Amino acid sequence: DKVKVFTVATEPTDGYARYLRSTRVYDIEVTTLGLGEEWKGGDMQHPGGGFKLNLLREAISPFKNDPDTVILFTDSYDVVITATLEEIVEKFKESGARLLVSAEKFCWPDKSLANNYPEVEGKGSRFLNSGAFIGYAPQVYGLLEDPIEDTADDQLYFTKVFLDETRRAKLGMKLDTQSRLFQNLHGAKNDVKLKVDLDTNQGVLQNVDFMTTPAIIHGNGLSKVDLNAYANYLAKTFNGQCLVCQENLLDLDDNDLPVITLAVIVTTPVPFYDQFLEGVKSLNYPKKKLHLLMYSGVSYHDDDTREFVTKYGEKYASAKYTLSTDELDERQGRQLALDKARLHQSDYIFFLDADAQIDDGEVLRELLRLNKQFVAPLFTKHHELWSNFWGALSEGGYYARSHDYVDIVKRDLIGIFNVPHVTSIYLVKHSAFDAITFQHKEFDPDMAMCESLRNAGIFMYITNQRYFGHLVNADNFNSSVTRPDFHTLFTNRYDWAEKYIHPNYSAQLNESYLIPQPCPDVYWFQIVTDAFCDDLVAIMEAHNTWSDGSNSDARLEGGYEAVPTRDIHMKQVGLDQLYLKFLQLFVRPLQERVFTGYFHNPPRSLMNFMVRYRPDEQPSLRPHHDSSTYTINIAMNRAGIDYEGGGCRFLRYNCSVTETKKGWMLMHPGRLTHYHEGLLVTKGTRYIMISFIDP
Repeated sequence: DKVKVFTVATEPTDGYARYLRSTRVYDIEVTTLGLGEEWKGGDMQHPGGGFKLNLLREAISPFKNDPDTVILFTDSYDVVITATLEEIVEKFKESGARLLVSAEKFCWPDKSLANNYPEVEGKGSRFLNSGAFIGYAPQVYGLLEDPIEDTADDQLYFTKVFLDETRRAKLGMKLDTQSRLFQNLHGAKNDVKLKVDLDTNQGVLQNVDFMTTPAIIHGNGLSKVDLNAYANYLAKTFNGQCLVCQENLLDLDDNDLPVITLAVIVTTPVPFYDQFLEGVKSLNYPKKKLHLLMYSGVSYHDDDTREFVTKYGEKYASAKYTLSTDELDERQGRQLALDKARLHQSDYIFFLDADAQIDDGEVLRELLRLNKQFVAPLFTKHHELWSNFWGALSEGGYYARSHDYVDIVKRDLIGIFNVPHVTSIYLVKHSAFDAITFQHKEFDPDMAMCESLRNAGIFMYITNQRYFGHLVNADNFNSSVTRPDFHTLFTNRYDWAEKYIHPNYSAQLNESYLIPQPCPDVYWFQIVTDAFCDDLVAIMEAHNTWSDGSNSDARLEGGYEAVPTRDIHMKQVGLDQLYLKFLQLFVRPLQERVFTGYFHNPPRSLMNFMVRYRPDEQPSLRPHHDSSTYTINIAMNRAGIDYEGGGCRFLRYNCSVTETKKGWMLMHPGRLTHYHEGLLVTKGTRYIMISFIDP
């Protein structure tokens, strides 16, 4: 049989591109009607669509008297084809109809006609849907022979034909009530099941009520989000690997790169903002192709935001900032960035929220290469399922878990996915700018933006093909304490380690790495950064509850200290549990590296304290043993610069360590063998951090 396939699309939307891809996958030649023309069919959120029937009538007129020609018509923006034309025609012929129209669960647009429809078997779909139909050319033309206004409703037009028993019989017209060929999704969520092959990740949508495998899937009405989710796996998007990921990629020409507005958005206090700004700097993209707009809605980040633009702004094509004192709310801040992108005639806008830490500076280029109107990299909180996207929506438009969410987040499934909601980091093409609004009566700005894009038919893609960064955890982040980042080890272990653990730490765990030993059984490790030292000293000095250096010490059980120092305990500043975790995660592995055969996990330490030595307070410490299995001593500032003198002398070996290094840790046995003293500080202030481990 001769088969002619038609669709209508006036604009090349994301949905139309998806539809065309599905036809190419199955070698189906399709004629698109109306492309590039003005849509005259009214607002499709309401009854309308007669325009497409007028286009179709004219297009099939040459075949109206050819009984051997089959006409297949489908909508395009919300349709995916999942079978070959041969399979489609076979299903049509099996129906016994001369004209087969898709069916749905709702009588629309005129509910009053519902009782006029014939009854159907079981859970069948009773009501006509005009989004897809197939028939012999004379019957299809006969369906369209009555005139219709462009703005009149096409579905009501078909309904009246179908409900006319005489015309229905003359046309041989049937509804596909059991979804053997067509599956309309609105109201059918419990009727269908997506089956995905675990080896290939290829999907098939099955109607579980009738155990049919429809070939044409239509996301009619309110089912667009469902169709998007199913379509991620339909029409051979996967075959063991992501096939669609390799299609329609953009070749970047370094001599003609797109102009991008980089919108940095800070809406709440976040930890590790300094590292976030380093990520912004690391973007591998010519700064002269970037227009920078930084919005700070919180005073805590105002100074760093201003300083960044002041220091680096001249490197960018343009650089502006707004601060909390400008009193713009988040919606206004995001809208300002979008307005700036239009003003600069940017090809894209790259939104980057302050909770999104960039770990790979190639992220912007890689997103550009994917050539989408909207695309985002997968960012997650470390060791959590919390991410920057939602896989599904509840009926109210809020978060719902999708069947594939965990697989995508864990990267057990690698690809690019059309999702209903994205936050924190995303790239938007200029063609989508006009669709975006951040205003909504109920939704926050992110949700409002995503809803506006969904309503405009712009697909939001998330890609997890490559790791580009992560989300920090800003929950319960207290920006009012001194050096807030230091307090977040339990909530942001990865970022905490990046900021506070010495970059050479891991190398020391290698058996081949030679650990310095300045005195017998005294080991010297690179353990923490300058930031660790500076922040902890600042915390202690801000607390300013230094002991008086006498033997009387109410902080200790019994109230007596045999070898007193001027110090502050970690318990006093609320950081004892954090420091015990630090000992477990970072000190214990080093101890096991050098003192082989001794294992104690977690380490136990009742005394974790910072000591302050000054010539006019306590300049030194008399010889003593420590009440510990082993002791650690971390130098918190610089010998010869911040202070003069100082150090530690081990009397039994007549061996001293005086040239201590900031951020380096001495580790030595506490009892019996390592009788030691604190050497005289002659100038400045010396800080050390001490722990008596496993007393």
